[in-house]
Parts: sequence; structure tokens; C-alpha cells
Amino acid sequence: MAEDSPLIQSLRSAVAAAPADVPLRLHLAELLVEAGRCDAAVAEVAVALQHAPGDAQARELMARAMGMPQQPASAPASEPPAASEPPAASEPPAASESPTPAGLPSAPAQESAAPQDPRPPAPEGFDWRAAEEQVGDIVPPRFAETPSAADGQDDPGGAGAWDVDAPGTVRLADVGGMREVKDRLEAAFLAPMRNPGLRRLYGKSLRGGLLLYGPPGCGKTFIARAVAGELGAGFLSVSVNDVLDMWVGNSERNMHEIFETARRQAPCVVFLDELDALGAKRSRTAHSGMRNTVNQLLTELDGIDSAANEGVFVLAATNVPWDVDLALRRPGRLDRTLLVLPPDAPAREAVLRYHLRERPVENIDLGRLAKATDGFSGADLAHVCEAAAERALLDSARTGTVRMIGTKDLLAAAQDVVPSTGPWFASARNVAMFANEGGMYDDLVAYLKKKRKL
Repeated sequence: MAEDSPLIQSLRSAVAAAPADVPLRLHLAELLVEAGRCDAAVAEVAVALQHAPGDAQARELMARAMGMPQQPASAPASEPPAASEPPAASEPPAASESPTPAGLPSAPAQESAAPQDPRPPAPEGFDWRAAEEQVGDIVPPRFAETPSAADGQDDPGGAGAWDVDAPGTVRLADVGGMREVKDRLEAAFLAPMRNPGLRRLYGKSLRGGLLLYGPPGCGKTFIARAVAGELGAGFLSVSVNDVLDMWVGNSERNMHEIFETARRQAPCVVFLDELDALGAKRSRTAHSGMRNTVNQLLTELDGIDSAANEGVFVLAATNVPWDVDLALRRPGRLDRTLLVLPPDAPAREAVLRYHLRERPVENIDLGRLAKATDGFSGADLAHVCEAAAERALLDSARTGTVRMIGTKDLLAAAQDVVPSTGPWFASARNVAMFANEGGMYDDLVAYLKKKRKL
């Protein structure tokens, strides 16, 4: 039969429509064997053996497709008896005396009768066990097993659904300047953790929430990682993309699974990035799904009981704290607020030194640069270093002489960069003047007065 026979093509289509039809698949395999396409036949029989591992016709057909001596076509036969055992006299005549016409399936009634093939069936002493071991490499596992979590319990969120970073090497000492920020973090988290005796004496719980707010690009995420490093805790960063889902109920479930992961791997710092997107004011939210997500976040922050969140430290960051739902900031939740301002002079020197560490520089006056970049965020300072490197590179390309990056390049780049914190302070000024209920933004008011912006 030709390799591209219309009959074989039709049978392939029928098998694709009914993949569990073992007789139909075996008939296709038999036609492939007769056409000399043994490799394709082996693949079809292997699939049939997945559905019917003990099917005698499939086993006999697999033996033929794997290189057994070709004999006249016969009806399916059961496993042949040992060579020393003659066929029983009561068995019907062999079907090989009347071959099945090509293209017609064998009769199911004959399959149940399992007539013996009188041809010297398989070679004498055929080892079925060895043949099955060969087939075992062809037939893949039918089902995959779900791996269990390390503690022996199934992970409800799925294996690796939420990645908790191991305790990192970043410490608060790596954060340049920002002495007030470090002192607040020491009082809120680090001192109770380092002194368990005093913590028990004063009844200080290891639960806690801290909201970091300020202009963009000032290192809120870096500070959160430094806190995790100081605590020796895992770090689980959560953004709006990790939580929100188009299907009703999935966003709330994602939020719950995030906190369950943190509780199982405590001590753990859960960092809620862009909290204004995850916990926006419900009064301004038209979509009920978003309101339900905020409600779920409130529930997780409270915990099922007083000890549920023990060892889970919640840090959140936002550029617009006035857009965060007030319920998230009540005592017991994100009740401590910390203003992260643009880096001070020592911090600016540290940031500039970091971004220039692998560039060709000479005689850099960091003190002068720090004064010239007052009000710049960390991202602005990184851009200044990049722009200065571009100036030196283009100058070297024009003159054909490689030169180092100097203070003049950095000062010129700083003059061309407009601080990205300006628009934020313009908006924050209105909030500080007209929406500072209960002294919520007193630290912001003090900073604006110090800078004569209020």
C-alpha cells in the first residue's frame, strides 16, 4: 500500500477524532506495517498500549512492527503459547488461511475467540519480557504526579506560585545617609527582633505594618529589602499584577495565598509595592471586584487570630498615600508611616560613588556634586552619571583620544537634568496644607517648611 494512501489518511483522521478507540488505532497500525512504515506503526501501537496495556493484538502487532519476520497477514492473536505446547484440538482453524482483506477491520468476535496463529509465530523462545522493556522506553507516563511541598503538605497555591527570596545580604548599612529613616525602622522592627527578652517583657508583638511613602525613585524598595536582610527574613514582593485577575474571586484568592505563603515561611517580609493600586480608597472604586480585593487585604492584615501573622512583617510603598484606603492605616494594620525623602548629601555621595564605580573617572569632587544635586532622587543621580558618561564617550569619538570622566562632565549633566521629585512635591504641598487631618503628614509639613516650600 502506498505511503500516502487515502485510506491511511482517512484512518488517521478517524483516530484523531477518537483517540481512545483502540481497535481503530490498531487497524491503522496494521496498515502501516503492511505499507512498510514500521516506525509510524510502533508509535500508534504504543499509544494503544497506554489505553489497553494487556491487549494481545497490540502486543503481537508491536512485535511485528519492531522487526519480527513478516508473515502473511492474520487476524489478531492472543499471546502465543510456548513452542513446546501444541495448539488445542478444539480451537477453530487459524484465520491466516483466509487473510483479512486490506482496509477491513478484524471481527470483534474473532478477537474474543483469540485463535492461534499456526505460522511459526514468533521466533522460538521469544522473550515477551524483553520486548515489553523495549516498549517501555517508547510509551511515556500517562499521568504526571504533583510534587509535594518541602514540609510534606501540598502547596495550595501551586508549586512555586509565589517566590519568596531567601534572606539577602543587603543591610541598612548599605543605605547611604537617611539617619531618621534608619532610626524609625530600628524602633519599629529591628530592636524588638534583636531583644526577645525585652520584647516579651513589654508585650511587643512581632506583627507589624509600615507604610513607606515619598517621591518616586528614592529607594523605598531598596530600604524594604534592607529591612528583610536585617531581620534575616525572606522577602516576598507583591505588585498589582500578582494579585488582580479578570475572573471574579481570583483576586481575593491570590491575596490570601500570598499571605499564607508568608505565614508558612515566617519570618518573612511581605512588600506591597504601589499600595495605592492594591488598596485604593473603596469610596472611589466603582468596580466591586476591586473593593473585594481591598477587603481581603484588610482581613489578611488582621489575621484569623492574634497569632496568625506572627513573624510576618508587612511593608508597603506608595507615592500617593492620600489615595490609600484609610482602613488600611488604622492601628494594627499599616499604622506606622515613614516618609522616604530624596537622599541627603551623604546619601547622594554614596549613590554617585556606586554608579561611577565601574566607569573611567578621575578627580571627581563628590562633595561639590552632592551640593549641585540637592533634591535629586536616586534615579535622577543614576541618570546624571549616565549622561556624563555619554558626554565623555562622544568627545573621545570626535577627537580619537580616550579621556576620563571628570567633575565638569557630571556638573554639566546635572544642569541638564530636571529633578523628577518636583511634580510630586507640588502635589504633596496641597495635601500638607489642606488635608493633614490628625497630623498624618506632619513629617512632610516639617520638610516642606525646612526647604521653604510651604
